Amino acid sequence: QVQLVESGGGSVQPGGSLSLSCAASGYTGSNLCLGWFRQAPGKDREGLVAVYTGAGALYYAESVVGRFLASQATAKNTVSLVMNNLKPEDTATYYCAAARGPVELLQCRNYFAQGAETDLDYWGQGTQVTVSS
Repeated sequence: QVQLVESGGGSVQPGGSLSLSCAASGYTGSNLCLGWFRQAPGKDREGLVAVYTGAGALYYAESVVGRFLASQATAKNTVSLVMNNLKPEDTATYYCAAARGPVELLQCRNYFAQGAETDLDYWGQGTQVTVSS
């Protein structure tokens, strides 16, 4: 049974930084497609970042490119997301999600770039990020 455990998040003033981490416990494959969505109150869930472990980040949403940076942590099947220069519009619940089994890199990218939530098999519990002065 694969479980995604998220950590990090919190509250910060505009311009500040926060980090998130997503650890896939129970996954026995060699590589993993995972990433983040976020959902602000009253808005649709937005695909933000796609990562394929062993290949690196495949996609960043235009709203976060240049400010958010995903990287693979030293722990296996754990990916971190550093969020810099945060803005009030970044306030949302952030969800880590992953696909079952090996997938093509383009397919992994598109899961998040095209908001294909229903194609993802595993979800984290969600973590709140609040940016306000």
